[in-house]
Amino acid sequence: MAELQNPNQQSGRQNVHTILALSLVFFLALLGVQAFQQKKPVESKSKPSSTVIPAAPNTLVAAAQANQESMKASSESEIIVENKFYRIRFSNRGGQVLSWILKQYTDDSGKPLDLVNQRAASLHGYPLSLYTQKAGLTKQLAEALYEPSSSGRLVAPGKLTFTYSEGGVSVIKTFTFDQSYIVGADILVTDHGMPVAASLCWPSGLGDQETLQNYNVDGRFDASLNGKFVSQTVKSITTGVVQAGSYDYAGVSDLYFAAIFLPEHSTKTTVLNLRNEISIPRTNGQTHSALSDVVSVPGVAVGNGEGHIRLRLFAGPKAIELLSSVHALAPDGSLTGPDLEPLVRFGLLRIVAKPLFLALNWIHVHLVHSWGWAILILTLFINLVLMPTRIKSMRSQLKMQHIQPQINAIRARFKDCKMGDPHLLEMNKEIFDLQKKEGINVFGGMLPLLLQMPLLYGFYRMLQNVIELRHAEWLWLHDLSSLDPLHVLPVFFVVTMFLLQLLTPSSGTDPVQRKMMALVLPVLGFFMTWKVGAGLALYWSFGNVISIVQQVVVSRMRPVG
Repeated sequence: MAELQNPNQQSGRQNVHTILALSLVFFLALLGVQAFQQKKPVESKSKPSSTVIPAAPNTLVAAAQANQESMKASSESEIIVENKFYRIRFSNRGGQVLSWILKQYTDDSGKPLDLVNQRAASLHGYPLSLYTQKAGLTKQLAEALYEPSSSGRLVAPGKLTFTYSEGGVSVIKTFTFDQSYIVGADILVTDHGMPVAASLCWPSGLGDQETLQNYNVDGRFDASLNGKFVSQTVKSITTGVVQAGSYDYAGVSDLYFAAIFLPEHSTKTTVLNLRNEISIPRTNGQTHSALSDVVSVPGVAVGNGEGHIRLRLFAGPKAIELLSSVHALAPDGSLTGPDLEPLVRFGLLRIVAKPLFLALNWIHVHLVHSWGWAILILTLFINLVLMPTRIKSMRSQLKMQHIQPQINAIRARFKDCKMGDPHLLEMNKEIFDLQKKEGINVFGGMLPLLLQMPLLYGFYRMLQNVIELRHAEWLWLHDLSSLDPLHVLPVFFVVTMFLLQLLTPSSGTDPVQRKMMALVLPVLGFFMTWKVGAGLALYWSFGNVISIVQQVVVSRMRPVG
């Protein structure tokens, strides 16, 4: 081989003959190797899966290492992937998503709902783009023209692969689709054959965010870390911080929708929190408005620090039954890990709010097929359950009203006693003995209130957070999750609350204080119902009507003695 290694040591025709001979031998050997490889059986393609990417890690790594030559598309193109739930528009530029339409939902203007926040994505990146620790490489991967495995339209179930290679950098992005809201992803990024730590992104919030409150209050980072659900408001997110841990899932959400990554190996997961800022028109729906507000949008990038990413993505509505069916991978590889149900923000009284929703949903499915009537029926049922304690409390108030002259007489005898006078203890004992003689339990009146508070708060959390009430119509109301456009319910609440205050026995309350409460409570209730969703205002208003009926009935009952 000395002649080939240093041809300047030989001369003339001998040197040329030697080179030609060796070239011929090398060429024949190469042909033999290729012929031998062609005789090997071709491996069959893996079957697509709804939750797991078919390509094996070794196969993908080998493909990336072999794909060292330049491979990229000559022009930009789009691929549409759809099933009965979504219509995803991919671009081969960056192999990322331009729009993610949820077919069964609309935005507030009645148009199909796009989960991609177009205003934010145009500035900070589109879903399923890639993030690396090198800003230049991240930009290169987002702007590159990938070679897609399909063109035009793809109907699930199916698989879509984007391939790109240039300057030693190679990327293979494979996505699988089935008949659910879940999309599988298998991503490998290499640089001259060596894996590059990359993360898959959802960087720019969600597309149903339209108002200032949608951005500042509803936007969140949600995750399950070590089996425990954690949630951060967008204002509390520190952008650019990479955290490694046992993440069962991580993603972004707002009040009604979510985009959540579920990694295959939770113990090796790295999560990058993002908080990007955009300007939105101060007048909703009028993009020509000169006034604007700067708001933050949450984003997330999920990887594993090793360059080969295998995960699933849930992008869809936060419906309880749906979220309960989506599980993270357990350590044994089965789909029995934590589910996504905690994404619905029921708060501390989830133990109360969830059963209330299940009852409301049962009424809607089996009885009335209307969320408005279902709320009224459930409100009536709850009040019937609480009726025995309420009647007992009302009768106790009537008895207190009956003995009020005797209590006033006792207090008159001790009117000259100052605070701290031992004689006041004697006065309190006489009043207590009188109440005991008449069978009045002072603390019994607090029982209905204690029972109602968890139900009231649970009902509030439930009606404010379940997507089922979103755009649900009832009579003049076009959306039970939004404000009453005609403000009928706030006015009705004030009237019924005022009547209820007039019918409620005084129970020894100071007349001036009683008049003040009769005015303050309705006014306070007016502002409360003005600012909450119509479904909750309907619950409160109808609850007042039931209380008025109960009070009238009980008032006709004369207390014993």
